[in-house]
Amino acid sequence: MSDVIDIGKKYRVCNLCKGRYCAHKVSIFSVLSEEQLTKLTEKIAHKNYKKGQIIFFEGDISDKLYVINKGKIKIFKYTREGKEQILYILSEGDFVGDLSLLKKDEFKFNAEALEDANICVLTKDDFDGILKESPEIAISILQVVYDRIVKLENLIQSLSTKDIEARIAGLLLSFIKDFGVRKGDSIELELPLSREDIANYIGVTRETISRKLGSMQDQGVIELIGSKKIIIKDIEELEYMAT
Repeated sequence: MSDVIDIGKKYRVCNLCKGRYCAHKVSIFSVLSEEQLTKLTEKIAHKNYKKGQIIFFEGDISDKLYVINKGKIKIFKYTREGKEQILYILSEGDFVGDLSLLKKDEFKFNAEALEDANICVLTKDDFDGILKESPEIAISILQVVYDRIVKLENLIQSLSTKDIEARIAGLLLSFIKDFGVRKGDSIELELPLSREDIANYIGVTRETISRKLGSMQDQGVIELIGSKKIIIKDIEELEYMAT
């Protein structure tokens, strides 16, 4: 039996995404009951994207939630000089567009598949229909949104006071969470981005990234293997650098 049911040319409903599989990964749905989550997953559709395919452009109407089921996507925009500025790298379990379910807007960034990706989609129209039938879901979601706003405000304040080394260390720690592999007392990390992409991500030059990584290597915190692999030799010191 096929795992996919056609509902039109653009999206397909995936029978594998049942219960808490997709919806529970989204923070604004984390407090919902199993019954409430089921109502959401019944409306979730499914789409595949090839490596390099654009998922949406800056300026497109933002009226859908995208949950990454498989693969990686990058969220980016272009500076006035036409240079690509990477904002986020999203992988399995991550999502974008959750607040679009609360209010339609325009995307302020672009999204592109870094590799073949499998994405689950919930539209605002379908979500509005669910809220009309179950208004208690809206009350629960508002509580989560409040907590999220407070955390974001704290994060912005923290980032504004961090130096470049702390930002690089924090980025490496976030990569370790998704891509790191424990090898004895160290952690092997295959970087998902080039050094230039990392520089764009943090908002510094490529030369600065190379210099700071070299300094971390001299301190014995990391070991650089080529341009895409890093061995984390002292995770505690890296965590300290990120604070």
